[in-house]
Amino acid sequence: MNPRSVTCRAVGITLLCVAAMVVCFGLAWWQWDRFSSAGGTFQNLGYVLQWPLFGLFPAFMVWRWRVLSRRRADEATDGSGAEHGHATAQNGDPSAPVADSREPARRPAPKWRRSDSDGSDREDPADAELAAYNRYLAELNARDQEVK
Repeated sequence: MNPRSVTCRAVGITLLCVAAMVVCFGLAWWQWDRFSSAGGTFQNLGYVLQWPLFGLFPAFMVWRWRVLSRRRADEATDGSGAEHGHATAQNGDPSAPVADSREPARRPAPKWRRSDSDGSDREDPADAELAAYNRYLAELNARDQEVK
């Protein structure tokens, strides 16, 4: 990644957060003036309290995004062994290829039926429960269609 683009992006996000804060604090000031005038209501006072929160929200989101990114990066380095300067395959063989830690782990395809020891297939109990639930939903839908 180009460090210059990261810097430009960071400056742009910072300027956007500051602009949002300035606009929202200005709107809070305007609502305070409306509240203090003869025709002001408590609704204006509520807006006085809300606008600063709206202005601070983008800055909070940037902070939260950075915290989650750091946490994700820490979790990725904890499991890969890259922080020690050496990477090994899962079986410990240094000559074996190492999977890229940025790619999500591949899960095996689910087994929809279990095979008994004699080779006959039977349904998984979780699948039978799901099928019963789907039949129940279809019955409710049919009843709903009859009422309409």
